[in-house]
Amino acid sequence: MKKHTENKGVVVLILIIIAAFALPWKNINWGKIKFQEETVVVTGESETKQVNEVASFSAGVNVIKEKKEEAVDEVNKKVKELVSSVKDFGIAEGDIQTQSVNVYEQQETDKSKKNQWVVNSTVEITLRDMSKANALMDLLNKSGANNIYGPSFRIENTTDTEKTLYESAMADAKERAELIVSLSGRKLGKVINVVEGSSGNYSPIYKALSSGMGGAELSPGTSTISKTLTVTFEFK
Repeated sequence: MKKHTENKGVVVLILIIIAAFALPWKNINWGKIKFQEETVVVTGESETKQVNEVASFSAGVNVIKEKKEEAVDEVNKKVKELVSSVKDFGIAEGDIQTQSVNVYEQQETDKSKKNQWVVNSTVEITLRDMSKANALMDLLNKSGANNIYGPSFRIENTTDTEKTLYESAMADAKERAELIVSLSGRKLGKVINVVEGSSGNYSPIYKALSSGMGGAELSPGTSTISKTLTVTFEFK
């Protein structure tokens, strides 16, 4: 009986050994052991003010006539004169752009009157010499345009400024993280993750601080450019 039990045990052992070599171990997914990283998430911010470099003006011509062709012809004539005077002023052709052209029939509620045709065309003008802002506004006011808006001031090239702001925002984030970690008696480690923006703000912010309209003195003012980085640091 004892010998039979021993033989049975030997057989089981042999089967286990065979199975150990036969199973496709490399295809078995054992999962991954991942230790929880100790991290701190901070937001670094940086901003600067920069003088506005460009101003945009919108000049529109609006005409109402009983005949469509007459309205279109008058608008075309006034817009052509407007564009010509703006070019003579010194605005480059590439800085003059048609924004919109609308032609529609206006229905009269009074049956005794005929329907009228409304035609309007709007041109956007970009000024790159801020010293001429007031002069350009005067020219537009004296032109055939009867809808004038602006100026809208902005900064055109912010590449170098944004690079500096990124660096400052990262330095600010690191300084904050080091303070937080030091309070717990730990040391700051490497950067784990960086996300531009915080609270849904993922782009530079431009805010016009001053502008003028009509016959008033126009001042380009400044714009605020800001950058925000949300940085995850490892600490040890």
